[in-house]
Amino acid sequence: MKILRDTFLLLLVVAVFAVFLGWPIFQTVRVGFLGTPDKTGGYGQPTLEYVWAVFRDPLLRAGLLNSLLIAVAVTSLCSIISIPLALLSRRFDFWGKGPVNALLLVPLILPPFVGAIGMRQILGRFGVLTSVAEHLGLVAANAPVDWFGSARILGVILVETLSLYPILFLNVSAALANLDPAMEQAAANLGASRWTTFRRITLPLMRPGIFAGGTIVLIWSFTELGTPLMFDYYKVTPVQIYAQLNQINGSPIPYALTVVMLLGSAMLYVVGKFVLGRRLDAAVTKASVQSSARKLGFFRSIPVLIPFLLVTGIALLPHVGVVLTSVAKVGSWYDSVVPRQFTGANYKGALTSEVTLPSVARSIEYASMSTVLDIALGLTIAFLIVRSKWPPVIKQAIDSLSMLPLAVPGLVMAFGYLAISARLTVYHPNWHLVDVRNNPTMLLVIAYAMRRLPYVVRSAVAGLEQTPVDLELAARNLGASTAFTLRRVTLPLISANLIAGALLAFAFAMLEVSDSLLLAQKQDYWPITLGIYQLFQRLGDGPYIASALGVWAMVLLTLTILSANSILGKRMGAIFRV
Repeated sequence: MKILRDTFLLLLVVAVFAVFLGWPIFQTVRVGFLGTPDKTGGYGQPTLEYVWAVFRDPLLRAGLLNSLLIAVAVTSLCSIISIPLALLSRRFDFWGKGPVNALLLVPLILPPFVGAIGMRQILGRFGVLTSVAEHLGLVAANAPVDWFGSARILGVILVETLSLYPILFLNVSAALANLDPAMEQAAANLGASRWTTFRRITLPLMRPGIFAGGTIVLIWSFTELGTPLMFDYYKVTPVQIYAQLNQINGSPIPYALTVVMLLGSAMLYVVGKFVLGRRLDAAVTKASVQSSARKLGFFRSIPVLIPFLLVTGIALLPHVGVVLTSVAKVGSWYDSVVPRQFTGANYKGALTSEVTLPSVARSIEYASMSTVLDIALGLTIAFLIVRSKWPPVIKQAIDSLSMLPLAVPGLVMAFGYLAISARLTVYHPNWHLVDVRNNPTMLLVIAYAMRRLPYVVRSAVAGLEQTPVDLELAARNLGASTAFTLRRVTLPLISANLIAGALLAFAFAMLEVSDSLLLAQKQDYWPITLGIYQLFQRLGDGPYIASALGVWAMVLLTLTILSANSILGKRMGAIFRV
């Protein structure tokens, strides 16, 4: 009976991923290589013509190179920031360590594209930096300075780096927490210098953590849509795909461009896997001795504390910019360090505007439904990984499959759902549930659920691994049914982990960008992220109300991440791991 149940659950999980992850990708790839279907629904012969057309077009080719440049630059900068800080946090127990470690995670509470609003205010022609330079006599008074000039790509790289480095920091910290200090001690006893020990022992054992976090940062920054849009930087592939949505029914080029982005993401993943992702047996063994950080007094803590404070201070600049913009009176923050006039009207407008309030309500609706789906599916997958009798190789395959949405670009998934909608509504006009032009609710909920499913799976797996199976067996021996045991024994014991994963899934679904911008094409169904973007485009009070809405989003994510971190502790890094 148990074998039949496990087989049914396995087939169910595979079917869900085949339909809601495999099918969108397949539909995009098919049109990219076969062309758009004719009136009878037939496709042409396989060809590389459309893919080559992407590389022959100088604008599309430049967009790919710029996207790759952004991804490599952001990942490199995140590594430069995160690895030293993680090492310092592991080796030293310094004054203020807890608070500064918590502050390092603050950038996670602000989506990059919202942070771009604050950074543009700081680095604008008459922004904060220009005003400071004027007061210091570095530039002439009332002289606008375009700090990035034509290189707006630098602003995109800066904002994405400041937003994404915590993901790499969490993963590296988790890898260091599992590192056996006896190996470093053995190297030191053999006369190895600190640099040799780090290069030959510590760094190789950190590689899985660097790969896990670096992969997400690399793919995220390669396919990020919202931040370039906010900086009016259109020479990147995600924005070029977004700009060609109106051609989705008549041209295979948007599909081919999406296919190239998917292949690029896969290539980046494979290269990272080859360079950093090889697992070492020593990296996954249990530590033979307890790791101990060197305790520092107040004054000796200062040199260690300075890098943490410096990074945190810079990383908070977008947040400060968003908050100050949200309380500034329209037109009052111009050529000054802080706004000349403050007001709370923007927050009132954020809750009463015909754009904002409905978008917030819809985002809550979408995110709630997607989270319910994530809990049901995530719990099923966790049981297959931890409690089923499948061989380890199958369990590993299930685990890898459940993490695949983190490795597949959100933009590619969203475009795939859009392609499915376009395909089905042409040949089945009465299928209103999949027509994003009229009602994108179902596809938005499914897209959100698939994108954030890994968070719930990781949390549920962690909870089941900590829960003794003997308690469930005792309930079954006393005659309890499987459903009763699940409801009265298992779920209460792992409820904290499920809550942590569900909170993260809900919050990040609320602030999903790519799915929202591509699928929600009608104002009646705009979620909060699309509401923020549309408000930012509006002249006058638009950016100010958008910032106020962004602050509400910051509050939501702050409460979510703090709650999840208090429940998961050091296991928080496993949430953001492929």
